[in-house]
Amino acid sequence: MRNIILFCLCFCAVACQSREIGSSSVESRKLVFSEDFAQPQLDKTWKRGAGEAGSGKWEVVDGWLIGSQLKNDPLWLMRPLPEKVRIEFDAESLTAEGDLKFEVFGDGERHASGYIVIFGGWNNTLDVIARLDEHGKDRLAVPSKKVKPNQVYKMAVERIDSELRWFVDGDLVMAYPDPKRLEGRNHQFFAFSNWTAKVRFDNLRIYELP
Repeated sequence: MRNIILFCLCFCAVACQSREIGSSSVESRKLVFSEDFAQPQLDKTWKRGAGEAGSGKWEVVDGWLIGSQLKNDPLWLMRPLPEKVRIEFDAESLTAEGDLKFEVFGDGERHASGYIVIFGGWNNTLDVIARLDEHGKDRLAVPSKKVKPNQVYKMAVERIDSELRWFVDGDLVMAYPDPKRLEGRNHQFFAFSNWTAKVRFDNLRIYELP
């Protein structure tokens, strides 16, 4: 009986660890930025990029950041990211297209100036992490787990040393190792992004990791 109890306790510990989004403990993370989009207008912390500039726009509605028809015109957070970082936010697609997209370690100006992470891209068929080119040969792409419309997903991404890891609802989607990681003044910023699907984001949290 004692052995059975010990086995159950060990199993629960491993299971709980697998649900922890990332490698660092909650206590060791330092919150450096948060945004709940409580104000009806975006402040100067945010900057629209220099993308293809579609007919859409970024706007705050009912406490959510909403974008559609942007065609890779990201909305950049103009605060440099820590080198070791964890980023969390809520994401929701309002159509069956999916296409929840964000960018990390970009230059604060251009789409695809850093890593591009896409959940349900290409009409909800692929999940992708790409480096500098979302169509590049060095991207990681797997058949999508499918973004369900009108469902809020808990997104998280971490970079520790030379690996970028992406999680959805606590589960690791993929890890992207990059021995020549993107860093320096042209690779400091985070952005929400979009092609044509109508999407929305909320509850952004950025942590510095030890």
